[in-house]
Amino acid sequence: MGDKSKIEWTEATWNPTTGCDRVSPGCDNCYALNLAPRLKAMGSPRYQRDGDPRTSGPGFALTLHSDAIGLPMRWSRPRRVFVNSMSDLFHDEVPDRFIADVFSVMTIADQHTYQVLTKRHGRMRALLNSVRFWRDVSRARNVRGYPSLPPTGQMEPPPNVWLGVSVEDQRWADIRIPALLETTAAVRWLSMEPLLGPVDLVNVAPGLRYSNAGFTALSGDPRIDWVVVGGESGRAARPMEPDWARSLRDQCTSAGVPFFFKQWGEWAPNGYRGIGNFQGRERLVGPALDGFGHREVIERVGKNRAGRELDGLMWDEYPAAASR
Repeated sequence: MGDKSKIEWTEATWNPTTGCDRVSPGCDNCYALNLAPRLKAMGSPRYQRDGDPRTSGPGFALTLHSDAIGLPMRWSRPRRVFVNSMSDLFHDEVPDRFIADVFSVMTIADQHTYQVLTKRHGRMRALLNSVRFWRDVSRARNVRGYPSLPPTGQMEPPPNVWLGVSVEDQRWADIRIPALLETTAAVRWLSMEPLLGPVDLVNVAPGLRYSNAGFTALSGDPRIDWVVVGGESGRAARPMEPDWARSLRDQCTSAGVPFFFKQWGEWAPNGYRGIGNFQGRERLVGPALDGFGHREVIERVGKNRAGRELDGLMWDEYPAAASR
């Protein structure tokens, strides 16, 4: 946790909670879960509680850190802040009022842009659409010596708080994206990392459509404002097929939605085509590219060598709200 981050799409991380539990296939090789045992062994006080071995691990039990809630108030220079890089703010074990206090700080230290990401879409939707929750945010502001927010119904969603959900394949797109669209937010975004399958955003149930505003809900104005795509890294990394990433890039380009390609991960296309059976560090993926049945070859080359270029270009787009 600190005012600098190596994560490509943010500038700082802030962890008022640490620890989590796996809830879907995108969690299987969680970098935070794999890092926690090392932090515990190094004596880090925030990673000393062990989680359920069935869903969590050593040093990764959900833990609240009240002393960390006010951290962004001490950062004067505006920055993009990833909230809970080592946890999930909407985990079931995080009390509602604790979450409200985190949001109170985001409304007070509003020189920053906060990037909130969750796999607990249902709880996020229920809380942030609740009058009681925003009253709790106002109370938490009062405790810190700041005035209440306008009454619910008169206030706009905090413009500096971006709400996102993780999406690893079409199944989870169909589950999480509708909940995000139904959540009060100024900016909504998708983190499609690790991308484990193809996703057609227009076919998300109950449905999105292309419009001049991008990917917009069939029911009205809510829309997706930003899409981040990336492959998986680490020893057990699963490969992301290039066509999955290309499809999302093309969908975003067609809809005018900012697209950010974070990384290939361990596997990347090597520029070759192949036919037959490939094993080991190379694999054939995608459809046949010619009449002879040649397919694209991806190779396990490691995260650093794989890089961040998609078809020779860097994609580092942000929503308009990001400009400072």
